[in-house]
Amino acid sequence: MNTDLGNYRKSYEKQELIEKNLSDNPLEVFQKWFHEVDTNFDVGETNAMTLSTIGLDGFPKSRVVLLKKFTYEGFIFYTNYKSEKGKAILKNPNVCISFFWPEAERQVIIKGKAEKIAENLSDGYFESRPRGSQLGALVSNQSNVIKDRGELEYRLKVLEEKYKGKEIPRPDFWGGFIVKPVEMEFWQGRPNRLHDRIRYQLNQNFDWVQERLSP
Repeated sequence: MNTDLGNYRKSYEKQELIEKNLSDNPLEVFQKWFHEVDTNFDVGETNAMTLSTIGLDGFPKSRVVLLKKFTYEGFIFYTNYKSEKGKAILKNPNVCISFFWPEAERQVIIKGKAEKIAENLSDGYFESRPRGSQLGALVSNQSNVIKDRGELEYRLKVLEEKYKGKEIPRPDFWGGFIVKPVEMEFWQGRPNRLHDRIRYQLNQNFDWVQERLSP
């Protein structure tokens, strides 16, 4: 196999990223960008983000998960704590999440530390999920090897019968993580590959320091 992609090129010309137009708080910049992308572009799932962790085997691994909430404190998503990514985070909470919105020619890269959210918050979100998604959380021993799909479907039928007409409790192995950022980089595509890159870093006083990076 020898596939040459050298001629795949695109000129980025839609917008610019200028310091004087930015908030001192990168979370406010993220909120503005997210709203602009979600409102003005046909992205599909604006909240889809790539989560990168350091696995128990020492290798980094990235996968797409869905952001479910963001606040001044950080970025919240939900998962099985006993999954591969759940175990990786509990072992090493240093993670990276990133958003790429090609329609807006924008990217956000966030380094941070992940920690479990309060159980009552996980309870509240679990209760808001569709019943099928609640059962799915119980059915799947996420990241474990299974014989075939029939095994999942059988477990689902068993649980559907077990909880017929009953509330489905949140399993203790499923819940939320919040990623509290220590660094956020905003990338805006520009012509001639001279892209705008603005980085915010927390200093020792927990103030955000803004810098422009060379593309």
